[in-house]
Amino acid sequence: MERTLSAVDGLTGILKASAGSQKIAKEDYLFREGEQAETLYFVESGKVRVGKVTPDGREITFRICGEGDFIGEIMPFCPPSLYTVEAMATEATIVTAVPKERLEELLYLEHELSIAYMKWMGILQQRTQSKFRDLILHGKKGALYSTLIRMSNSYGVPAEGGGILIDLELTNQELANFCGMAREVANRMLSELRKSGKLRMDNGKIVLTDIGFLRDAMHCENCPVEICSIE
Repeated sequence: MERTLSAVDGLTGILKASAGSQKIAKEDYLFREGEQAETLYFVESGKVRVGKVTPDGREITFRICGEGDFIGEIMPFCPPSLYTVEAMATEATIVTAVPKERLEELLYLEHELSIAYMKWMGILQQRTQSKFRDLILHGKKGALYSTLIRMSNSYGVPAEGGGILIDLELTNQELANFCGMAREVANRMLSELRKSGKLRMDNGKIVLTDIGFLRDAMHCENCPVEICSIE
């Protein structure tokens, strides 16, 4: 769960008051795939990678959650379920953990919170569907281009000399993990975009110099930023 829920005035305070803060060291896990999903996490500071490892050992990153985001696969008022992803802190992080039983109590008592929760679930479903659409319709190119567009929506700032700087420290391997492809494939596609002048590098960060090209290649539907984001 992310900013859609925390944007409801006062409700973040209600959730934070339900449990104390926890410090998570870099590369420690909030939860692992297969563990029982019984906690909702609110990120007070830091960053958390949400993804999974495939049976052949490849890492796939679904999103990076930061300050003000909620993380969890809690299905309130349903039998216990298992996490289908893992969440690992990529830097020193502080979270608030809300147990499933407490969340259910709050959803029952706080109608605005219930509405916000349902809105978030709808947005999450739309976001997942849009990612699969890009991959199915456009293959590896779609995976990379849509990831760059989503990153620009989440972390983009104006770059000196024009373009959009993706203000996120990211290795090519990490970018490949977002796209579900091998690093070598991501390297080749990034090199092609650099040679054609569609992007450049600035101190190790990506600058999109022609985001319109990426959108045209994807037949971009101009989804709202809350749908077209990497968070």
